[in-house]
Amino acid sequence: MKSLHEKLKGRRRIDRPMTTISIRIPEDLIGDLKEMAPLLGFGGYQPLIRSYISEGMRRDEALLDEPEVRSLEASLKKHGLSDEAITEVMAESIRKRA
Repeated sequence: MKSLHEKLKGRRRIDRPMTTISIRIPEDLIGDLKEMAPLLGFGGYQPLIRSYISEGMRRDEALLDEPEVRSLEASLKKHGLSDEAITEVMAESIRKRA
């Protein structure tokens, strides 16, 4: 099974396929995004949303890539914790760091 770090690294590919999703966002926020998008150089609010999501993912990826976090993950695996338990511990650790 791939580690979270390996999965996140694969996300850097540019040629990834896109999919359509449905997400509930307050109307006033959509209005603000529509106004901000051209001011920030985006062709529309959806690319701006994708940019915000990517920015958050990069920030979180940097946290997960810190040597201390990777060492914790390796240690948990070495001690035989289940993938589910490792995920819970890693999430708890990251929340404390953020």
